[in-house]
Amino acid sequence: MLPTKSTHSLKDIDAEKHEMVPTEKIAHSHNEHISATDTEFLAGFSDEQRRRVLRKVDWRLVPMLLILYLISFIDRANIGNAKIEGLLRDLHMTGTEYNIALAIFFIPYTLAEIPSNMILDKFNRPSVFMGTIVFFWGVVVMCTGFVQNFTGLCVTRVFLGLFEAGFFPGAILVISKWYLPHESQTRIAIFFTASALAGAFSGLLAYGIVKMDGVAGYQGWRWIFILEGLASAVAGLACFWLLIDTPASSTKWLTAEEIRYLELRQVAIGRSKPVGHKEKHFDMQVFLTVLKDWKIYLLILAFWSNVTPNYGLKFTMPQIIKNMGYTSANAQLLTIPAYTVGAISAYTFSIVSDRLKWRMPTIVVPQIAVVIAYAILFAKAAAIKNNIALCYFAVCLACFGLYPIGPGVQAWNMNNLAGITGSFIFIDKEAPKYPTGFGSSLAFAAAGIVACLLLEFLLWRSNKKNAEFTEDEVRERWSDEELDKMGDKSPLFKYTL
Repeated sequence: MLPTKSTHSLKDIDAEKHEMVPTEKIAHSHNEHISATDTEFLAGFSDEQRRRVLRKVDWRLVPMLLILYLISFIDRANIGNAKIEGLLRDLHMTGTEYNIALAIFFIPYTLAEIPSNMILDKFNRPSVFMGTIVFFWGVVVMCTGFVQNFTGLCVTRVFLGLFEAGFFPGAILVISKWYLPHESQTRIAIFFTASALAGAFSGLLAYGIVKMDGVAGYQGWRWIFILEGLASAVAGLACFWLLIDTPASSTKWLTAEEIRYLELRQVAIGRSKPVGHKEKHFDMQVFLTVLKDWKIYLLILAFWSNVTPNYGLKFTMPQIIKNMGYTSANAQLLTIPAYTVGAISAYTFSIVSDRLKWRMPTIVVPQIAVVIAYAILFAKAAAIKNNIALCYFAVCLACFGLYPIGPGVQAWNMNNLAGITGSFIFIDKEAPKYPTGFGSSLAFAAAGIVACLLLEFLLWRSNKKNAEFTEDEVRERWSDEELDKMGDKSPLFKYTL
């Protein structure tokens, strides 16, 4: 459903069929930086060679990024596990202060994302930047285990948000340097699977770690932060050796031909520039065009409709299950099945989406599941101890619906603002009914369905209108340069639904 393919861009690789396109078609490309020799090389790179080199990249890049993403979600959400183990009581905090501590994380997280990516893009070795921020956020998480009051907790949450800000957009940037757009989607979907698994691991780790309550004079919830932070710091140091950087620096495991192929295809689609190319300065007109694009705001709403209830549930699920009457330890364990359902759902829907090559159904169907889940919780949570099976089913259904949505809606930066709203919707004094939390989540999910369906219709209508013109008719009227400047307004542009 995103503008990922333009029919007037370089046609060296068909993004839908994964097939090489005849060389004569490339000759009509607007990209003057690809020589005839390079064009012939790309066209002659076989499907088997492409699959082989991508497997090499997959095995070295995806597992490491997945582990780091898993860690990042554990470290931002473990405060929910610590809460039911006595964090509020020991720090003399109110429920409102807890919500503030959740939300304050997202302020530096939001503000630092773009600057972090600008800095990362200057690094010849992304592993150095990524390893550094992971190490420092691990240290910050460890420090959280030693805070003595609400102020101290807020300070560590601010620094955690600051250091974590660069990871997710940085990971996407690293992926974009290795894969083409249609190859990136599946790899990104795995990240969202990891975020669900993080919830499951978080509950399991918390269950085991809190048994250290009293060791060295520290409460069990403090050990959650100390040990999980230590693991993150070690992972950060490992990045310096295990996280791959660029094709050019990968001569130990890639052949010269494979490196040339990976680099040339990025130049071919306009993602990277040949040596000696001078970047254009900031274009205010392009920036304003983006701000006036109605698609952006529908995508924002669609993504917020997922992330707001997602973060709300992630921070509050242990408490919701504890409200059913379970002990803290059992509540930690009972978060595992719900998150496991979310992980399986995210991966399954990503496969279905790739096979259909159609995003809308794999977003709307999960959104409907979220609506049903929160409708049940909104209606029955007031008497949650009398409706344990139904409410627990609703929690699992919510995870089933929430985690597949993100990969299909690529408004990445909107994640963070929605995280702020998600931090405040579950109000402690409203437990166990949580009318604001469950009601807001229900409303956001419903709004997301409307946004996705409207966006699908508008993109389909745009494609239908552009299909009325033949390519020859368009090229007789406009030059390649004019078509490039039009971007997705070009009559040759086709949105991927």
